[in-house]
Amino acid sequence: MSASDKPILYSYFRSSCSWRVRIALALKGINYETVPINLIKDGGQQFSEEFQALNPMKQVPVLKIDGIVIGQSLAIIEYLEETRPTPPLLPQDPKKRASVRMISDLLSSGIQPLQNLSVLKQMGDNPQPWAQKVITSGFNALEKILQSTAGKYCVGDEVSMADLCLVPQVANAERYKVDLTPYPTISHINKTLLALEAFQVSHPSRQPDTPTELRA
Repeated sequence: MSASDKPILYSYFRSSCSWRVRIALALKGINYETVPINLIKDGGQQFSEEFQALNPMKQVPVLKIDGIVIGQSLAIIEYLEETRPTPPLLPQDPKKRASVRMISDLLSSGIQPLQNLSVLKQMGDNPQPWAQKVITSGFNALEKILQSTAGKYCVGDEVSMADLCLVPQVANAERYKVDLTPYPTISHINKTLLALEAFQVSHPSRQPDTPTELRA
């Protein structure tokens, strides 16, 4: 693959949505270039005219690949799954596939958007209680769901798209000091996943734009 054909990921080291995509790229062995978009510096680089031309939603991640531009992390992951199906991130069994999508949506739509940067900015000087409330509400539901779907990972014993959504959200929970004691299933799966290389190399502490003081 020539340099001009290499996929380009517009990413922010701490973005949980970007982390999901980095995990997928790592699992599928896709070599890519990172273009950091700092969501805080200069008032937020996602608001630049150049970046808005790529993604009018002014959000990361954005992936340039195969001559197209894709925003929204789950859309990116599903495209990678359809074009580069090995290793699979969606089970063949329709019922398990539905469970993976349900958990992925719960995390990516039911929790993450309610505690992302743009929302927390609206919460005044102390947004942590709101973030904790949102995450706790979502995790109360997720813990119950995982008790019926989980094996080694979120759905059975194979890594799936649901796991790619879980790990970054647990990191957010830890960042906002959510008590994870009531969520033993979530915590155990998270610990198991963090031992995998793809989750380690994609970790926010190991990105090109990670500040020195936060590097692993």
